[in-house]
Amino acid sequence: MAQIPFEPSGAEYLRHILRAPVYEVATITPLQTMPRLAERIGNQVQIKREDRQPVHSFKLRGAYNMVSSLSLTQQQAGVIAASAGNHAQGMALSGTKLGIKTTIVMPKTTPDIKVDAVRSFGGQVVLHGNNFDEAKAEAERLADVHGYTFVPPFDHPLVIAGQGTIGMEMLQQNGHLDAIFVPVGGGGLAAGVAVLVKQLMPEVKVIAVEPEDSACLKAALDAGEPVVLDRVSMFADGVAVKRIGDETFRLCQHYIDDHICVSSDEICAAVKDIFEDTRAIAEPSGALALAGLKKYSEQHQWQNKQLATILSGANTNFHGLRYVSERCELGEKREGLLAVTIPERQGAFFEFCQLIGNRAVTEFNYRYSDDDQANIFVGVRLQGGQEELEQIIAELRSAHYPVADLSDDEMAKVHVRYMVGGKPSKPLKERLYSFEFPEYPGALIKFLSTLGNHWNISLFNYRNHGADYGRVLCGFELESHDLARFSAHLCELGYQYKDETNNPAYQFFLAK
Repeated sequence: MAQIPFEPSGAEYLRHILRAPVYEVATITPLQTMPRLAERIGNQVQIKREDRQPVHSFKLRGAYNMVSSLSLTQQQAGVIAASAGNHAQGMALSGTKLGIKTTIVMPKTTPDIKVDAVRSFGGQVVLHGNNFDEAKAEAERLADVHGYTFVPPFDHPLVIAGQGTIGMEMLQQNGHLDAIFVPVGGGGLAAGVAVLVKQLMPEVKVIAVEPEDSACLKAALDAGEPVVLDRVSMFADGVAVKRIGDETFRLCQHYIDDHICVSSDEICAAVKDIFEDTRAIAEPSGALALAGLKKYSEQHQWQNKQLATILSGANTNFHGLRYVSERCELGEKREGLLAVTIPERQGAFFEFCQLIGNRAVTEFNYRYSDDDQANIFVGVRLQGGQEELEQIIAELRSAHYPVADLSDDEMAKVHVRYMVGGKPSKPLKERLYSFEFPEYPGALIKFLSTLGNHWNISLFNYRNHGADYGRVLCGFELESHDLARFSAHLCELGYQYKDETNNPAYQFFLAK
């Protein structure tokens, strides 16, 4: 393996980045302008099209840089990695290019499209475990048994140096950048870009972007060292990492200028922005950095800046686009969701719409509740963002309509909007829980079987968005004396769950 010291200096990283042989397999990708978005936010915006790589992701750079540096003995023994996504494909193509046997351990829950892609690039796939940690443990075991070299997805200097070639290209393509926004999962891309930029053009800001519910770098920065998150969201699965790498954290802590977190809805809005300007369909993690660029520039009231970001990957599950299309307007503050109580009489809906005025009603759901009033779930198209939504709420309240803003209520957006009108005909001693579980054929049946039939289910909603995780909303009839036993049972199941009984969307539309 090429000699690289422990905790290399910035100058040593620069040398390794400049000498990285990644272009034997990777391509120099375009830095493309985004004119529509630029006009909207008042800054020049350019996006680095890493989706144009042969594997549709930047991961090829780091994988090839490390694999190509192995000694002849190591190459003859073969390499192994654990991955459910882009690192797997980068490894498979790197091994094929170099004539090295490449084994990829992938969780059994990995969608077929990703497994087939790895095989098409020449990788040998081993399906093991139900999550990344179990797959990684098996990969490390196989490495010990067969003498394979384990290639990590981010936490190795040679992998980091390979990713750093992106930063080098961006500075060559536009030497007048004010800031570069970089997505963070394990930190390999952010570390590589930051260390390169700060060696050559330290005046260019490098800003890290993470999802709010997978922010392992933020947690590490707050603690002063890498920490393990209790859980991460699987929506942007390419950056769903519980613990940032040791070396990547060292570099990020030293070289990153700032950090910002974004919501899933803001990521969905960025996916739409990329499509509208480039016609590319980014995976959620691929659009993450652009979401951060938009939010950061708004918060800091930037104008006339030259900003760049990285479209890090486009290996998306097509069916997951349904979720993106439903949420992108909320992420851009172009839609508001409201719970409103109106009189139960003829013409009441028309009167309500008159109050809304010329604004487009995107959604209207209700079910008869009683002779006096009806609770409705309303979506409204917005032109003026949050300020306009607050104005609508104020107008409704002035007209004596009780109203609640559900635009940021996750349960309302995922479940309740599809279940409006589900109040029981009689009072129930009901408690409501949301669950997440790995999505694969038969997963729902397994969930129900594991849940058992000890308690009566009074409400059930399951919606598959084509993602790696299924989500269920479930109501149970429970006496107070049974709560402790029920809670203990949920803990034994091992599923992620949350008590939603006091959620206002539930109280408004579903509880008696």
